[in-house]
Amino acid sequence: MSFQHKSLAEGRWFTFSLAEQLGNIGSEVSRAITATAKGDKKRFENAILRAFELFELTISDPRWRRRLKELTRARELFCDAISGGSEYGTTLEDLNKYFFYFAIAARLHR
Repeated sequence: MSFQHKSLAEGRWFTFSLAEQLGNIGSEVSRAITATAKGDKKRFENAILRAFELFELTISDPRWRRRLKELTRARELFCDAISGGSEYGTTLEDLNKYFFYFAIAARLHR
């Protein structure tokens, strides 16, 4: 698999706290929202791909084995949001709020 976040995939990601990891996923969600507002389909797709990559890295982090249900549910809701929210009514804005608090927590603990 080819990663856009090469240094993260090589192990750096696994040095981040859960809050940092989820905050970074949230950054990609926010980028997807911005791209949608600007009508930039390519940037939207790139943000989505990067978010999926970060989800997979987070889910594969052995430290969060006990959080797998929450992590995989967040990914499922992300899938719902990018496909129109037809299954659960999820929006990218909903997810942006969820991930925002992880970004704040990560910043507070630096």
